[in-house]
Amino acid sequence: MLTAGATLDAFTQLDLDRVALLFDVDGTLIDIGPSPFEVDVSDELRASLARLFQRTTGALALVSGRPIRDLDMLFTPLELPAVGGHGAETRRAPGAAVSCIADLPEGLRKFLVEAVTPGSQLEYEDKGYSVALHYRKSPHEAERLRRHVAAGRAAFPEEATELLLGKAMFEVKRPGVNKGDAVRHLMTQPPFANRVPVFLGDDVTDESVFAVLPVLGGQGFAVGRHFPNITGIFPAPGDVREALRRMSGR
Repeated sequence: MLTAGATLDAFTQLDLDRVALLFDVDGTLIDIGPSPFEVDVSDELRASLARLFQRTTGALALVSGRPIRDLDMLFTPLELPAVGGHGAETRRAPGAAVSCIADLPEGLRKFLVEAVTPGSQLEYEDKGYSVALHYRKSPHEAERLRRHVAAGRAAFPEEATELLLGKAMFEVKRPGVNKGDAVRHLMTQPPFANRVPVFLGDDVTDESVFAVLPVLGGQGFAVGRHFPNITGIFPAPGDVREALRRMSGR
């Protein structure tokens, strides 16, 4: 495993004419905030991404658990290719149509959201195709949330669902949808096709991408933790942002 300094060197020396850059967002490009709605995207990061989008001829994408509409709001005025909702949504180019899987039943989504009671400091994201329940500000609520999610899934036995665990988060989504499969498909589409995928991620929700990289002949870099078959580890998102600044030539 490369040292932090060697990881920075290996990443910034990638050939931008040959690679496709794929970035998880929270915990990778930006620091984890008190809630998903309290995060900061700096102008410097936007400028680096805009420059790298140009230098890779558009082969740069955000690969996030957030819906694409939220990514657009976070990174405005940038509109980048994106995989949203852990693979539930894909947009392969700015201005292109967003492909999306079907929503979960409204009754199930409503039941799950009812866990977020006044004063609990819990937060939710109803993405349509999934519901995420966040307990970053209330870690003591984790077990209650776990029971509530289990009850909700049991109340809709005819609806196939899957529980995704993230950082202080439970997300109920449709099964068989993941970032790895979405990236695999994205890499068959221009301008990503025939390039080497390079992915940066930090959480268990990114494991499916790291798993498909060997098949695609790609490279993986992690942030703050180890994953199998990665090239190196950046200590924190700030180190990633510095690497992007240097790589962009700014």
